[in-house]
Amino acid sequence: MTGIQEPRPAQPTRWHVVTGGPSSGKTTTVNLLRGRGYTTTIEHARHYIDLQRITGRSTAEVRARQSEFQRAVVDMQIEQERSLDPQQTVFLDRALPDSLAYYRFLGLAPGTALLGALAGARYATVFLLDLLPLASDYARTEDPAAQRRIHDLLGLVYQELGFPVVTVPALAPDARVDFILERASAGTPAERGVS
Repeated sequence: MTGIQEPRPAQPTRWHVVTGGPSSGKTTTVNLLRGRGYTTTIEHARHYIDLQRITGRSTAEVRARQSEFQRAVVDMQIEQERSLDPQQTVFLDRALPDSLAYYRFLGLAPGTALLGALAGARYATVFLLDLLPLASDYARTEDPAAQRRIHDLLGLVYQELGFPVVTVPALAPDARVDFILERASAGTPAERGVS
């Protein structure tokens, strides 16, 4: 039960979501797509942590206030998606439904801003990257069990919301990008903004 009102807007987008549990290679994949000339976005959870660290807060302090953290990520994601042209091919490093999966993982009730934004969300394809061995860093604090649970919730949420989900196997980074582009119908170089 998502609390999302139907129907979705009729206008499709050319937005492709790159998602998966922690340490699935999302950011590497998105960076490679950017290197090939595609428009991409950033992951807002990591960006928010980075902004808070600049002010002197530790990752532990940020994550200790999960409701505040998740609301901030949602606000940033909503603002970003509202700024995108639906007719431009864009690869998103996570998208709004990821937040719903994290709310479920944390046992938090999603706010009306997220639910309202999800009601209008449209994505051409969701690429769910198979997990890689968990690599911890300053922003990633999950253990393998949490990694798997988050990954499974992401797949479930996107399927519940009716988005086309394509599972991307654990290939070499460039092979993953090739796999995605073959299935994204990403358009011509001119549509990508490449001359």
